[in-house]
Amino acid sequence: MTLDHHAPGAAPVPARYFDGQTSRLYHVTLSVRDGMAVLAGDIERSCPLGELHVSERSSHAVRKVSFPDGAYLEIADQAAFNDVLHETGHRDGWVVRLQQSWRGALLATVATVLALWLSYQYLLPVVAKGVAYAIPQSVERQLGQGVLDFLDGHVFEASKLADARQQALRARFARLATPGDSAPAHRIVFRKSKIGPNAFALPSGDIVLTDEMVELMPDDDAIMGVLAHELGHLQQRHLTRRLIQTSAVGAGAALLFGDVSTVVATLPPLLLDLKYSRDVEREADDYAIAMLRQNGIALEHLAQVFVALGKLDEGTPYLSSHPASAERVEHIRAAQR
Repeated sequence: MTLDHHAPGAAPVPARYFDGQTSRLYHVTLSVRDGMAVLAGDIERSCPLGELHVSERSSHAVRKVSFPDGAYLEIADQAAFNDVLHETGHRDGWVVRLQQSWRGALLATVATVLALWLSYQYLLPVVAKGVAYAIPQSVERQLGQGVLDFLDGHVFEASKLADARQQALRARFARLATPGDSAPAHRIVFRKSKIGPNAFALPSGDIVLTDEMVELMPDDDAIMGVLAHELGHLQQRHLTRRLIQTSAVGAGAALLFGDVSTVVATLPPLLLDLKYSRDVEREADDYAIAMLRQNGIALEHLAQVFVALGKLDEGTPYLSSHPASAERVEHIRAAQR
């Protein structure tokens, strides 16, 4: 900001002058006369007010007045300097006034939080979707490498289902036609879970189905509905989009708090509490609906998946994408009418 050209009557202000060429300190006083800033003391010079630049006001820092040739003043007596500025008609910009006002600071904080929330809720999912679809599938597969190993070490044990049963379910699902031109590459793996019935898809292309989920389902058509739902998550790249969103939030947290290690350490546990949004679940449900229809399987089998999950205790932890919901059951049943 620059000084204005009003004639003042304020007393000279003590200041420290640096010529911008050497480290030598000059003790001077600053006064304003006839639109000119006048220095007296160890060095004498004058300069039109309009050519000077004054640093922003803060509570404790010295004020700096810069000359066009690189020289500058440091002024510690803010009260006296404010009198000079007042006499010249100088006025802080609206940004500085906002910073100095607790109401302005509160308003800025609220606006920042609101902007971050809106970005997280609406902008980030759109960006993550675009990035996910731009990532080659080979790169996406690399993102999922090691995740199943992590889960095997913390959550899963080897499946107790007979190999023949596993192969029969894989073979039946492989015979089903899929919506669209082609299905994403995938592999069905079975595990025994420490946390109950579950099914989920990883960016690696693995669709994990637990023994407990197989036992919970009323029939194999319902299991096909579960697998179709998870294939929908792969088709829409939902977990990759979620990981991109999480990474973006983690990067933002690292910039704000400077602790990248903490962010990285929380990513694997995040997988243990993965909850998709309602819109994402609807996309996977709609994919499963289309797939079952295409293969002549009644949609009630898919509805029974969520009916069965809904009968479990509410305290049962889920790793996945299957929060039972009466709304989702109704959506599936409405699609078959």
